[in-house]
Amino acid sequence: MVVDVLACAAGLVLLTIASDHLVLGASALAERFGVPVLVVGVVVIGAGTSMPELLVSASAALRGSADVGVGNVVGSNIANVMLVLGTAALVAPVAVASRILRREVPLMVVAGVAFAAALWRGLSLAEGVALLAGLAVALALLVHWSRSSRGSAELAREVSDVVAPASAPGAGRAVARALLGLAGTIAGAQLLVVGALGIADAAGVSGSGVGLTIVAAGTSLPELVTAAQAARRGDAELVVGNVLGSNIVNALGVGGVVAVLAPGPLAGTGLAVGAVAMVLTSLVAVAFMRRRFVVDRLEASLLVVGYVCLVPVLALA
Repeated sequence: MVVDVLACAAGLVLLTIASDHLVLGASALAERFGVPVLVVGVVVIGAGTSMPELLVSASAALRGSADVGVGNVVGSNIANVMLVLGTAALVAPVAVASRILRREVPLMVVAGVAFAAALWRGLSLAEGVALLAGLAVALALLVHWSRSSRGSAELAREVSDVVAPASAPGAGRAVARALLGLAGTIAGAQLLVVGALGIADAAGVSGSGVGLTIVAAGTSLPELVTAAQAARRGDAELVVGNVLGSNIVNALGVGGVVAVLAPGPLAGTGLAVGAVAMVLTSLVAVAFMRRRFVVDRLEASLLVVGYVCLVPVLALA
């Protein structure tokens, strides 16, 4: 048990540090190759912060523990809208532009509902392919909206705040940073999955329960760090974009990969409960965003406290 806890802890540390370097290195490379800064923000940073979820869930699925992988997707999306958004709004109230409420927010809700529906039916290979196709469409829409948006200049400035520090080194350093970040993220994912499965066996907790809680919270750390830093700088749009983009990629991309690697129905009620909680918590967060076009500190406190109260329910479901 002690060894498993240490493996989880080491995996979480590696994931947090390595994934950050992976995103910054990839962002610097994309900028050097002339990729527009808005595309860097939407695709590289947005999808890059979901890399821990992807690698952890894929690793779990390949090990025959698809319930851990699916639990990670569901739990990470819950953590993003409650813990990550809540923590960022505690640092500084997060304003939400009306155009985001009309476009990106509904896209996140639809992605979550689509994954929940596929999960309830039993993840099949066909549904996995459909989810991945949906991801391609969603990313195309996000890039299109970012380019045509009236707030694109503001978003570009916020993305530059993140990318600029990584752009100083030469291309060789950027490549090394990205590759080392990827290697560290893979190693961290392996340690986290092995440790989490060991803890589940020793504590008598289901794989889905561990995936929904310990693993999900750990893989959401990169989003938490990115959102807190952006909130401290006053980059509200990057905070919201980080949460929405990560949830879309998790539901459609990571969920699709797990379904392709390990298709079939999943036993137990924990994931069904988690899927319902994922949709409901997303709707609560959306309601907070829409109320006054800002998530204030009171609402942030409710989100964080709600997450703390929900974790034991998910672990034991």
